[in-house]
Amino acid sequence: MGDKGDQAVVPMVRLSGVIAPQQGPVPRAMINAASTDKVLERAFETEKAVAVALLINSPGGSPTQSALVADRIRGLADEHELPVLAFCEDVAASGGYWLACAADEIYAHATSIVGSIGVISQGFGLEGLIQRWGIERRLHTAGASKSRLDPFLPEKEEDIVWLRGLQDELHGLFRDWVTERRGDKLAEDTELFTGEVWTGTRAVGLGLVDGLGTPRGVLTERFPGARLTPVEGRKPLLARLGLGQPAAGLFTGSGGGAAADVALGLAQAADIRASWARYGL
Repeated sequence: MGDKGDQAVVPMVRLSGVIAPQQGPVPRAMINAASTDKVLERAFETEKAVAVALLINSPGGSPTQSALVADRIRGLADEHELPVLAFCEDVAASGGYWLACAADEIYAHATSIVGSIGVISQGFGLEGLIQRWGIERRLHTAGASKSRLDPFLPEKEEDIVWLRGLQDELHGLFRDWVTERRGDKLAEDTELFTGEVWTGTRAVGLGLVDGLGTPRGVLTERFPGARLTPVEGRKPLLARLGLGQPAAGLFTGSGGGAAADVALGLAQAADIRASWARYGL
């Protein structure tokens, strides 16, 4: 067997969680441009790398963060001239599938949930909640649209119309991205861009993925003798020491943790849970 220093390497990057711009008050695993930038850099700069593998497990989230992370993957792949293989785990849906399309090849397990090429907006109406707690909200704006879709105000029909127009535009961008990346691999199916999801087995027939298989199975066959190396992001100091870091103001009474902050924290937790629950997870 050759020296380990001469052995080919396939770095594996795990992209797991809801895709969101930043960590909110409820500690959860999230994917965004800031959290993935350095780990992607290290993966593509790995010495002796012959490919980079993405292990994706995400129900989606922010379109912008999905696009930013996908663009970063493509930029690094072109810069280092390395093929990228994506592996869908439990779910690669919506923004999770956007990330998968950044790869040159996509694989899934037969039981994976894949697709959801659409746009969804979700939230909560909290105006009744703060009234029940006796909270007076004071909101002052310059501009008629500044308070649009405010969760503490009643929903307006004109806001819904505006949101639908925005969703249609984003949906078009998502559809264009998938078509650009998957090309003539895609089947001619009228439901392909409706937001529907499929198992990995069905996704192969639709051209959403290239085949079924596990990372180890596919990579060892494609790159015989290569060492599969997980590349992880650096954890904060407290996490490395095994110490938790409470979210400021959440159930602590500190940092201005008013009842509205508690309500928003609970709403965010429910929102994240609902993102996974849509796919039975």
